[in-house]
Order: sequence, then structure tokens, then C-alpha cells
Amino acid sequence: MSGSPVQIAPSVLSADFAALGRDVAAVERGGADLIHVDVMDGHFVPNITIGVPVVKALHRVATRPLDVHLMIEEPDRYVAAFVQNGAAMVSVHVEAVSHLHRTLALIRSLGAKAGAVLNPATPASVLEDVAQDLDFVVVMAVNPGFGGQSFIANSLEKIRRVRSLLHRAGSQAAIEVDGGVDLTNAAAVVEAGASILVAGNAIFGTADAEAATRALRAAAGRS
Repeated sequence: MSGSPVQIAPSVLSADFAALGRDVAAVERGGADLIHVDVMDGHFVPNITIGVPVVKALHRVATRPLDVHLMIEEPDRYVAAFVQNGAAMVSVHVEAVSHLHRTLALIRSLGAKAGAVLNPATPASVLEDVAQDLDFVVVMAVNPGFGGQSFIANSLEKIRRVRSLLHRAGSQAAIEVDGGVDLTNAAAVVEAGASILVAGNAIFGTADAEAATRALRAAAGRS
């Protein structure tokens, strides 16, 4: 099991966009540690979601840090705007940037925590030379672009490989897992080495997002 306390990060991608403030308040009552925001551009992934104005609005109502996941091309062009409008954590896909070291340094220079995201087919080894520059790593357990997908089974082994790589590098970066996390696999994900669990449909797809947030934390092994 990861040595860090487990953090629950409900993804507003699965929330009611007409009532984001209400839904954020519900998961915060349920003990959410972070609010996960998926930004998609229709190019890097086959979907378009939200941008800077919605992050700005969420920042006004959320009492938890905003964890902004940029599933976009040329993220360097937009990092500053997201941080200036409330992003406390910013993650970029290694597949979308030409100079990952530079991008991570940019995020940190703006005062946010910097994360690198790995798609399912991207090996953990790409992080070797930037391990010391990471605040967190996001392991995608689905192919990004849409909510409600099923967890890819071999993601557990990938989490272990990332944890091993970070350990060898002396990095304290957290591992965040995004995609298909629910009550059935949360404990295994934490056991593999993750300490941040992103969940969209498993929380907002239920009748009671507050209770679902508490249930996911309990399933992950922390009450």
C-alpha cells in the first residue's frame, strides 16, 4: 500500500454541468480532497469539455484545490491562464509535449504542482529523466477522452512500475490514477502504489454524490 494518505478527487467531467456548484459542494461534504477538472480540446482527445472560464468559476465555489488535467495539444500556451484562474495542480500528457522538462518547470514556476500523465500505451520509463521534476504522476487506466469507461486491468502493474521508478529516483511524487476507479478496484489501486484516486461516474453517476465520495474512501481503505 502507498505510504501516503489516500486522496479522493471527484471528476466534474461526470457532474451536472448545469449545477456544478451544487455537485462540488456535495462531494466536499463527502470529504473530497481535490476537485479534478478534465480539460479536452477535441484534438488531443476526441471530445471537447471545458476551459479557463469554468475553472475560474469553480475556483470561486470550491473549497478544495483544483486538480486540472490538460488533455490538450500545446499545453504550454494555456498553463499560465489555468493557474492564474485557480488551478493548484496541473498535469500534462507526455504524449502532447515536445519538451516535458520545460513544461513541468513552467507549471512549477507559476506556483502550481506539476504532473505528467501517461496514456495506457505509454511506458513508465519515459519518466526516468524527469522524476525529480514531478510533484505527481497520473496513470491513465482508460484511454482518455470520455467518462464512464472500464478500468484497464494491467493498469495495476503499471502503477507498480511507476512507483518503482519513482522510488529508485528518490522522488516523492504521488501517483494519481484516472479512469474506471470505483468501489470494486479502489483498494487494489491503492495497494499498487496510488495515493490519489480520480473518480467521475462512480461518484456523480450515483444518486448521492456525497455518500459515494465517502464510500469510495472507505473502499480505498481509509475511513
